[in-house]
Amino acid sequence: PAPAPATAPKAAAAAPAPKAPQNKNPVPVSKSPAKTAAKSESTAKPAVQRPVGKVAVAVAARSSAPAPRTKYKVVEFKTDEATGRPILPAGYKPSADEEYMSTLQLEYFRQRLQQWRAELVEESKQTIENLKEEVRDIGDEAERATRETENSLELRTRDRYRKLIGKIESTLKRLEAGDYGYCVDTGEEIGLDRLEARLTAERTIDAQERWEHMQKQQGD
Repeated sequence: PAPAPATAPKAAAAAPAPKAPQNKNPVPVSKSPAKTAAKSESTAKPAVQRPVGKVAVAVAARSSAPAPRTKYKVVEFKTDEATGRPILPAGYKPSADEEYMSTLQLEYFRQRLQQWRAELVEESKQTIENLKEEVRDIGDEAERATRETENSLELRTRDRYRKLIGKIESTLKRLEAGDYGYCVDTGEEIGLDRLEARLTAERTIDAQERWEHMQKQQGD
């Protein structure tokens, strides 16, 4: 009989596949992009559609209430029916707790200016009369010459009175115009104390110093 076919040798057992080396520092797994997108969509603010065309804008109405006024001391007075001007109370003198350049204060300074002007006019007239009498009564020529020299000084004084009267007149016009008590350069309050000391003051102390300095420079 024919010999039996030789059996094929058994295949060698397949060698096991080498294991992949384990990474000691594992890479963090990123979150699912789908979840991230969903989260961003949920937190995103909805887009505000701006209206197209003319839009009415609400404007907050301003308060119609006037600003609180400073409280001033009120001085009672009567009015002269003939002139329509206030009658100054006995012993009245302007004070800082009154409204600056109030009706009473203006009348107070008006009367002081008018009284001062009347006194200067009277003194000027009296000076002229005295000069005439002194010149007539002097018979000696030498004494007459001496007296005339003295009289020239009196005439200078009279000229100063004349200029001062003109200054008072212009100040009264400023008072009638409502400008009295305020600096002609800055518009600031001159102040009661300064006006009491110098009735015809037109400037604050600082403005007056600047003006005098400028006048001096122009003169130099």
